[in-house]
Amino acid sequence: MAQKRLILSSPLLEIMVSRLCQQLIENHQDFTNSVILGLQPRGIHLAERVAAELRERTGFQVPLGHLDATFYRDDFRRRDSPILPNKTQVPFLVETKHVILIDDVVATGRMVRAALDAMTAFGRPGRVELLVLIDRRYNRDLPIEPDYVGMKVNTLDSQRVLVEWKEQGFEADRIWLVD
Repeated sequence: MAQKRLILSSPLLEIMVSRLCQQLIENHQDFTNSVILGLQPRGIHLAERVAAELRERTGFQVPLGHLDATFYRDDFRRRDSPILPNKTQVPFLVETKHVILIDDVVATGRMVRAALDAMTAFGRPGRVELLVLIDRRYNRDLPIEPDYVGMKVNTLDSQRVLVEWKEQGFEADRIWLVD
């Protein structure tokens, strides 16, 4: 049976999201040419919180989209059972925009690579930044590094990081290390 160890819970997680937003504000200042893309399935919850906090703190309504990269994954056809896609909602073009790509956890980098490929269906961005809640160090297969990181976690290949959001029906926001 898998063991779960709590890494972070609600109060500290909220502070982490606020810190990430502050870094975005410092680096972007004016969000008029910026858009946010949350990666399906769990990155959208973080993306929605970031967009809401940016709106509250700066008054900018940064356009928000949900991106599913299922069909762009390099292991899509290698699985025994098919992966069910999630809904993509990108109600804007990313052409020349400054895209803030958001996911909950980055590990191998393969999902981010797939998201970059999927994103080009909506135009060629001027620039792309990656914001993640958790950076699983020492697990990268591709040379992809996030620009904004909530927390770096050292993990083994056999472990995974599980992020639970209230929006998914959990009683509280929590981040677990699962053996």
